[in-house]
Amino acid sequence: MDSERRKFSIGEMCEAFGVTARALRFYEDEQLIAPERRGTARLYSERDRARLTWILRGKRVGFSLNDIREMLDLYDVGDQRATQRRVTIERCNDRIAAMRRQRVDIDATIHDLENFVAQLGGDLQEGPD
Repeated sequence: MDSERRKFSIGEMCEAFGVTARALRFYEDEQLIAPERRGTARLYSERDRARLTWILRGKRVGFSLNDIREMLDLYDVGDQRATQRRVTIERCNDRIAAMRRQRVDIDATIHDLENFVAQLGGDLQEGPD
């Protein structure tokens, strides 16, 4: 059955996910994906595609590679992915809370900068000191 599953070349993976071959090799070096090797060719499985989806999503929302690895490793616990889902929900909620705090900080900084620009603009119109 395994031999009947579709395999994907590095080019197909790059095109499908908008990543470079270098990025795929990096994720392989980090042991996040494990393509089958045939000589110098790498053949990626459906599992590698699913894992790459998680990796890219995790990176996009600010998870570290260690966080991503821990969540991916929970896939194989054998409980129908319940632990993986539970941990992922917890980590995502933590990330959401952190991003909300960052948003407050960013909004305050934008407000400060806008006030500073307005002050400088006013000073410019009044002329030199």
